[in-house]
Amino acid sequence: MSSATAPARAKSARASTSGTPAAHGGGWWGRFESPVTTYYLLVGVTVALVVFGLIMVLSASAIVSIQETEGASAYSIFISQAVFATIGAVALIVASRLPMRSWRALAFPILAVGVTLQVLVLLTGENVNGNQNWLRVGPITVQPSEIIKLGLVLVGALVLSKKRQHLHSLAHVVVPYLVPIVAVAVGAVVLGHDLGTVLILGAIVAGVLFAAGIPLRWFAFAGVPFVAGVAWFVLSSANRLSRFDVWLGRDTDEFGTYRQPLHGRYALADGGWLGVGLGQSREKWGLLSEPHNDFIFAIIGEELGLPGSLGVLALFAALALACYRLVSRTDDFFVRVATAGIMTWIIIQAVINIGAVINLLPVIGVPLPLVSSGGSALITTMFALGILLSFARAEPGCAEALSARPSAIRRTLAVLPDVGRRRRART
Repeated sequence: MSSATAPARAKSARASTSGTPAAHGGGWWGRFESPVTTYYLLVGVTVALVVFGLIMVLSASAIVSIQETEGASAYSIFISQAVFATIGAVALIVASRLPMRSWRALAFPILAVGVTLQVLVLLTGENVNGNQNWLRVGPITVQPSEIIKLGLVLVGALVLSKKRQHLHSLAHVVVPYLVPIVAVAVGAVVLGHDLGTVLILGAIVAGVLFAAGIPLRWFAFAGVPFVAGVAWFVLSSANRLSRFDVWLGRDTDEFGTYRQPLHGRYALADGGWLGVGLGQSREKWGLLSEPHNDFIFAIIGEELGLPGSLGVLALFAALALACYRLVSRTDDFFVRVATAGIMTWIIIQAVINIGAVINLLPVIGVPLPLVSSGGSALITTMFALGILLSFARAEPGCAEALSARPSAIRRTLAVLPDVGRRRRART
């Protein structure tokens, strides 16, 4: 084999295994149909949301950092978030490299860890605004319900994949997934009085069951007791009831509960079409509560205007598209159900958060995934996205295409011997 033809053959082999236009008919559609498209789309969206979130946390939290502790640095919250993002990046990389069989083996242990820590929260955890959902470990505060979200996804996919041939029977769905697994896991969070997390957990279970092909009529039966439980949650708490009064327009006291959603809309209105500029928010100067957390979308709208707000929506839409591609292109029932569960978790949580900021929904108190400040949520969500990357690598042709694409250094080293040989030949 001559040295002149070797690079050409290598290039041709890479084109045939990497899903390039040469293998799919050319053009942008060929690139979109590449087996690595889902993988790179997930990577791109994750990096974009995390980096954008760090920028916005830095902008929104500076004043809060100074106010919380006298003499504190304006960068204290941002630095903590950057540390959590680094840990999350490590978790994402590790998760993306684990083989498919690992997630079946880890499903029950992950859920068991989450439920155990949630029980510890009920016994020794901190109560914040009526919710007992945080466990303090030294200087770090952990939210075990985030682990429960991931556990319910993986266990649901595992159990339902084993019950695949019997999912037409309600008994095989109720036992063992809904009772006792979901009942125990969600019940532990219910006892902590965290309505926002309970709604997300309910959405995750619904997404898992829907992806598994459960008959739609069963959702109506299950929805009645769930809605009744949410209504009891609201009516049994003066704090939650006041938030619903604000949402319904019955409470307009701008110095009370109405203050936060009011200033959230003020921030969006001040931003107008193009925003007031990055870092130039006025509402974050003590007017808007939780500007770096639950209401960070309001700061995005104020500082970056409509383009910034639509950009965030576009990124979550791209994430949903990547998950849909993964679901539609896999033949593995476990992968399909788990991917749908993770997609439901992230997208529904984003909808609830943004809906509260724009007053489409009542303020429930859930962060914007990957963007809001918060260590447990960021690390767990990035770990979940690492699982999706692991699934994407298992897509037919993806792993081969990724391994067939040499790095720039490898390409350079491959060229150098040919250059040396040509120079020696001329001399």
